[in-house]
Amino acid sequence: MNQRRPTRSTRTPPRKPTRANLGAGLITGAADDDPSGIATYSQAGAQFGLAMLWTVWFTLPLMIGIQAVCAHVGRVTGRGLAANMSQLFPRPLTAAVVVLLLAANVFNLAADIGAMGEATSMLIGGSGALYALALAVLSVVLEVAVPFARYSRVLKLMTISLFAYVLTAAVVHVPWLAALRHLVVPTLRPDRSYLVMVVAMFGTTISPYMFFWQAAQEVEEEEQAHEEPLLLQPQDAPRSFHRIDLDTVVGMAFSNVVGFFVVLVAAVVLHGHGVTGIHSAADAAQALRPLAGPFAGAVFATGIVGTGLLAIPVLAGSGAYALAEVCRWSYGLDRRFGEAKLFYLIIVLATAAGALLSLSSVKPMRMLFWAAVLNGVVSMPLMAAVMYLATRHRVMGRLVVKGWLRAFGWLATVAMAAVVVAMFFG
Repeated sequence: MNQRRPTRSTRTPPRKPTRANLGAGLITGAADDDPSGIATYSQAGAQFGLAMLWTVWFTLPLMIGIQAVCAHVGRVTGRGLAANMSQLFPRPLTAAVVVLLLAANVFNLAADIGAMGEATSMLIGGSGALYALALAVLSVVLEVAVPFARYSRVLKLMTISLFAYVLTAAVVHVPWLAALRHLVVPTLRPDRSYLVMVVAMFGTTISPYMFFWQAAQEVEEEEQAHEEPLLLQPQDAPRSFHRIDLDTVVGMAFSNVVGFFVVLVAAVVLHGHGVTGIHSAADAAQALRPLAGPFAGAVFATGIVGTGLLAIPVLAGSGAYALAEVCRWSYGLDRRFGEAKLFYLIIVLATAAGALLSLSSVKPMRMLFWAAVLNGVVSMPLMAAVMYLATRHRVMGRLVVKGWLRAFGWLATVAMAAVVVAMFFG
């Protein structure tokens, strides 16, 4: 079992500068813009032009709400989501959710690793398959061998790579008035392909792996600081919740701003020139070169490699956390390999499966697109379960979520259910 350290400091931690408060939420938000997410955003812009921009704005408060709830659950209880779900729901039900999470994560890993290899080949030449395998190995080595305290700083530094997509927008002509209008005024269409794309946008923006990762990282950071769960130190709750909420708002806003620029560039450049179908994030970068210039294509490709290195450990790690919690194995990136062998083995196997799948003949775009749709479908019951956990005194004590956080968490759950129902019955 994942035994807690017997001694923790009971003193109130000193106030940290704002940048030091950015951790789990920032990394989670940045990892949401992984190459498979970039491909989904690119496909949305290429296929439907500016008409999909509203989903980026609409999902922002929903992301903030549900991610902050997940973080609160982890910090209050000192356990991840799967561990808490196992105590409140039948273990087979929790295990089924974790299996679906792992399946979706492997598909996402395959799309991400393949796109990183193609993007590297586009930038410097050579075999994309070899680059993909090398980058996958590099990611695993960093996640397994580097202590979490240092590795989290590396992940935070990698978030800078997302500015590549903002820079790409700066070198193409953008009809800003039309873009802003589509951003704030939803475009609704009854056709099925549009509804499926909306579900994919929701699924790639509000993804199950993000729920498990951010909650687990709150537990990791709590243990690194040698602090007790807030259930045992409720006097620290106001300061901890302020940090969590700030971290989550910044991380999710960062994520959706980048998503906005990716959809925007794809809509203006690709859709504007009649390119309505792409197969991967690397395809989007390749298509930009003749239409927007080699600089735009190179910057876009560089962003794919950087975000992939950020996303791979999050995707592999979130599944490992969830499975280890359900199976009651020792787990945590703050532990050495010998202390959590099965946990690290899941990280290695998930990344290896993704790398091998990336070399198969399965079309990357189809793989990642339906992974995003699967994420959207799985998110609906999972979000309801998370909100149930977060509002139970049995789980959270007197620190149950309330107010705006409770309202936005339930609103996110209802919105996800609505788009999934619309896809199936629309």
